[in-house]
Amino acid sequence: MSWSDADRGFMAQAIELAKGRMGETWPNPAVGCVLVKDGRIIAQAATAPGGRPHAEEQAVPAAGAEVVGATAYVTLEPCGARSSGRKSCAHFLAEAGVARVVVACLDPSPFAAGRGTERLRTAGLTVETGLLAEEAVVLCEGFLHRLETGRPLVRVSADGVGFDGRFVASPKADLVTELKRLGEAGYTRLWTGPGELADALRDQGLLAG
Repeated sequence: MSWSDADRGFMAQAIELAKGRMGETWPNPAVGCVLVKDGRIIAQAATAPGGRPHAEEQAVPAAGAEVVGATAYVTLEPCGARSSGRKSCAHFLAEAGVARVVVACLDPSPFAAGRGTERLRTAGLTVETGLLAEEAVVLCEGFLHRLETGRPLVRVSADGVGFDGRFVASPKADLVTELKRLGEAGYTRLWTGPGELADALRDQGLLAG
């Protein structure tokens, strides 16, 4: 896929919006959405604190009638279904009249997993994926890790900025059990400072690089 400088710039803006919400949206990932028409941003939003409303749900109404024919730059594949039973983001974008959707990262969760992009294409929208995927993956790394393992991802950090919370446990505790308990509570991305706990996590393969 050949991306224009404008495409890259708008997706970079969506990523920055989402980064500003990291640590506030769990159990959902922080997602950014930028709506563009005729080369200018007409609306933008990121996942709200607590995980709802989703970015697309906020950006589309903010754009008003201009949304028809617009391009949506979204950091994560729009959901194709909702656990709450509400209208999915893919349906929301299609119904609004968005013409093109550019997605950074695909979402393997049961409520996306290609269903979002499939629903958009079925509705006649142009869908392109993979733009700035490497830059965007940090936004959803904890969410995806929890989906795969049942545990939040843990990294060493000096200040914990952008994390859901701090992981505090005895280095001699059953760390897998402790992390699974926090995963069940909805945490996706935790931090710990350097020291014995970080060493114990690293020794057990529980610390992200």
